[in-house]
Amino acid sequence: MKKGPRSKTHIIAETGAITGYLRAGVAKSDITNRAKGALIRDPLYAKALVLDDGWTKAAIIAMDTTAIGGRRISQRILNDGGEEFLPDLRRRIQKELKIPGSHVLVNASHTHPPGRLLCSDDEQVDRVLDAVSRAVRNMTAVKVGVGAGHEDRITINRTLRLKNGKHWTIRHSNPCPPDDEVAGVGPIDPEIGIIRIDRLDGRPLAVVYNFACHPLFGDARGAITANFPGGASRVIEENLGRGAMALFLQGAGGDIIDVFFKDFNRPRDIEPLGVILGLSTLKAWRKIRTGPARLRVLSETIKLPRRTDIPKRIVALEWEQAEILESLRSTSLNFKSFLPLYLKYALSPDHPADYSYRYFQTEKIGSDELAAMDSFNRRHIDKYLRNIRVMEKLVRIRENIATLQKHQAINRASGAATIPAEIQGIQIGGCVLITSPAELLVEVGLNVKKASPYEHTFVAAFSNGYMHYGPPAAAYSKGGYEVTECLLAPQWQRIFEQKAKEIIRRL
Repeated sequence: MKKGPRSKTHIIAETGAITGYLRAGVAKSDITNRAKGALIRDPLYAKALVLDDGWTKAAIIAMDTTAIGGRRISQRILNDGGEEFLPDLRRRIQKELKIPGSHVLVNASHTHPPGRLLCSDDEQVDRVLDAVSRAVRNMTAVKVGVGAGHEDRITINRTLRLKNGKHWTIRHSNPCPPDDEVAGVGPIDPEIGIIRIDRLDGRPLAVVYNFACHPLFGDARGAITANFPGGASRVIEENLGRGAMALFLQGAGGDIIDVFFKDFNRPRDIEPLGVILGLSTLKAWRKIRTGPARLRVLSETIKLPRRTDIPKRIVALEWEQAEILESLRSTSLNFKSFLPLYLKYALSPDHPADYSYRYFQTEKIGSDELAAMDSFNRRHIDKYLRNIRVMEKLVRIRENIATLQKHQAINRASGAATIPAEIQGIQIGGCVLITSPAELLVEVGLNVKKASPYEHTFVAAFSNGYMHYGPPAAAYSKGGYEVTECLLAPQWQRIFEQKAKEIIRRL
C-alpha cells in the first residue's frame, strides 16, 4: 500500500471536519421510465456519494443504466443517455454545489433491458443533481476502509478459445460453437473491490463495491430492471439497515457474462445471482477496518486512435463465407428425411435399418445390402450434420460483417482519426479508482490492477462517457464479437494503460 495521508491541521474550520477524517453524504433518486405502458420489474436509481476532506471535493454517481452518453455513438441502440447529459450535469454540479466537474464520476451499471429505461433527458439531469444536492446537505464525518471480496461462481468469460486459435463469443445473436472445437475459456476478474464508509459512531453510511460483470437480459418479459447488481445492492442495504446505501460500480466486464446466460432449460432468474454477489460483498465488508483517509482526484482526456483495418477484415470474412458456402453443395437430405434417419442411426448404431436378426441373416447368405445401405445413409447424415455447422458459422460471419460495416460507418461519419476519452483517477484512503469510457475487456482491467503500486486498485469502466468495446490488441486477429463491435485501433490499449498507470502514480 502507498504511504498514508499527509498531515493536516487540527480542525478545518470551514467544514468542521476532524483531523484526517473525510466528510461524506449519500442520497438517491428514482430515474425509472414510468411512462404509461412501461413494464417495470424493479426501479432504477442514480445513487450519489459526495466526499470532502476540506481541500478536495468529489462526487461518485452510480446509475442503473446501460451507458453514459451512448446515444449517438450507438446509433440510438443505447438510446437513454444523450451526449449532453454528462456535461450538463457536471456544469450544474460545479455551479450550484461547488464540486469541480472534473471531480464527478458517473458510472453505468450496464443493465440491458430492451426499450426505454430512463426518464426524459431533462428529468435525468434534474433528478441526478437532486441526489447529489441532498448528499451534500446530509454530509457527516466518516471513517473509511478498503478491502476486497471474491466471487467466481456467477461469471464466465463469454469469448471462448477455439482449438484453431480463434475466438467465438457466446451470444444470443449467434449459436455457440461445436463442443469439439472449443479449447477453453478466458479469464474472469473475481475480485469485488469494496470501499467501506462508516459514520464516526460505527454506523454504516455507504458501501461502494466494484465488480466486473455484464448484466444482460434481466427479465424474460423485457421489463425494466436494475438486473442482478440491483439485487445485490438490495441485499447489502437490507442487511446493513439504518439507511446505509450500496453503490455498484461496473468493472472491466466487456467480455464477462453470467454463467446461466444461455441456459434454455430454466426460466431466466437474476435474483440468485444478486443474492450471491450481495452476500459475498457483505462477507468481505465485515472484515474491513475503517479510519482516517485522504481524497485526491485527477482527470485527463486523451485521444485514442480509431481503427482503419475494418475493410480488410470484412474482405477476409467474405472470403471465409464464400469458402464455406461452397461446402454446402451436393446435399441430398432435407430436414424431413434427415431427422428420422439420424434418430435411427443414433438409437442403434450397429443395426439401424432393422432388427439384428436381419443383419445376421443377410450375413449368413453372403449379402451386404444392409451394410451398403447403412454406409450410404451415414455419408448423407454426416454431410447434413456438417451443413448444420456451416449454417451456424455463417450466422456468426454475417453478424460480424454487419457489425463491422456499422462501425466503419460510425468512424467515417465522425470525420476524425481519434476519439476523446476521459481517464479519471480517484484516491480514497488506501485505494485508487481508475475509469474508462470503454467497455473494457477483463484482461485490460487486470493489466491496470497489476501495474498499480496500490494494494487495492479498482477499475470502473463504462464511466464518464461511452465508446463501445476496448479489447486487448492481441485479440483483434482472433475474431471475437468484442473486436468487431469496436471503434478503436489496437494501439488504444497501450495508450490507455500507460495513461492509467501515470495517473495512478501521480495520485
